[in-house]
Amino acid sequence: MPQLIFKGITVEQVKTISTSLVEELADLCECETDNFSLEIIHSTFVFNKDEVQSFPFIEVKWFDRGQEIQDQFAAIITKHLHSIDIPELEVAFSVFLESAYYYNGKSFA
Repeated sequence: MPQLIFKGITVEQVKTISTSLVEELADLCECETDNFSLEIIHSTFVFNKDEVQSFPFIEVKWFDRGQEIQDQFAAIITKHLHSIDIPELEVAFSVFLESAYYYNGKSFA
């Protein structure tokens, strides 16, 4: 169920890496590719009265898989974005508690 939310990255850029990125992340997490969702947020950023380009930022929402897997997950994202000439980016993780996550009204706990 990992959800990747992209900011400061275009839809076309994400499309370019979407298949290979998700396949590699699914291998790491030992789950199916259809467990992943990729969302591109369209926002307008303003600095000093001007519209500016956002810094590439990826938020990952998921269940905790430990520090080692998280580190590898971030490295995979970074590698794929570097491959499409995005030289710098940030990745942040938000962890869902299984007891606070429901599917069709049933807790994952």
